[in-house]
Amino acid sequence: MKNERLLLIDDDKELGELLVEFLDSEGFVLELAHSGEEGLQKLAANDYDLILLDVMMPGMSGLDVLREMRHSNTVPVLMLTAKGDELDKVLGLELGADDYLPKPYSHRELVARIRALLRRVEMEHQRPGPAVQPVLTLGRITLDTRVYQALIDKQDMELTQTEFKVLQTLMERAGQVVTKNELYQTVLGRPLEPYDRSIDMHVSNVRKKIMQLAEEHKPIKTLRGVGYQFVAD
Repeated sequence: MKNERLLLIDDDKELGELLVEFLDSEGFVLELAHSGEEGLQKLAANDYDLILLDVMMPGMSGLDVLREMRHSNTVPVLMLTAKGDELDKVLGLELGADDYLPKPYSHRELVARIRALLRRVEMEHQRPGPAVQPVLTLGRITLDTRVYQALIDKQDMELTQTEFKVLQTLMERAGQVVTKNELYQTVLGRPLEPYDRSIDMHVSNVRKKIMQLAEEHKPIKTLRGVGYQFVAD
């Protein structure tokens, strides 16, 4: 059985050492980077299954790291934010973080959130081929699930894995209303929590990337208080 390899980018060295020991007992291999610069160096030299990224670091912040790494790396990122700091959460999700966990958090809560993200990735890799359309085209948008590529008018939207999964889920159920809780379960591997706007931000990111390439095209409709619907041309 593979032990997932994680990278924690956080300047808190004492916390890092504690998490190395705890996550080892949970079957994970955790490596540490104590600055944003060190984290980017390790990302360039190694492959990881998931990144734990602290937002508040001196010098190069977690948001700076996220902005830089998303130019070339789609590894899932769980952002660690100050409790109640909505601005950091929104900015992180806009920059391509997959999910966030407010501090202070319990170690058990952290493990649950890590496993939820990893489970989603693993399920994608294990999806049976014949039952799934590898290429899905609706109107002007084409998804290739084999390479996580989303095209509009043959132009690459450059979606993160999580944004791709949001769009895929909506397109596979085109014309139907997909509730927010269904999107949380399918995309993030966890239920909707009170005051959590992660999925709203991921949908917003997808919409922005569609409109950057096709300004007038708005296939994702909002049903306020319920969820979202993909409407094909």
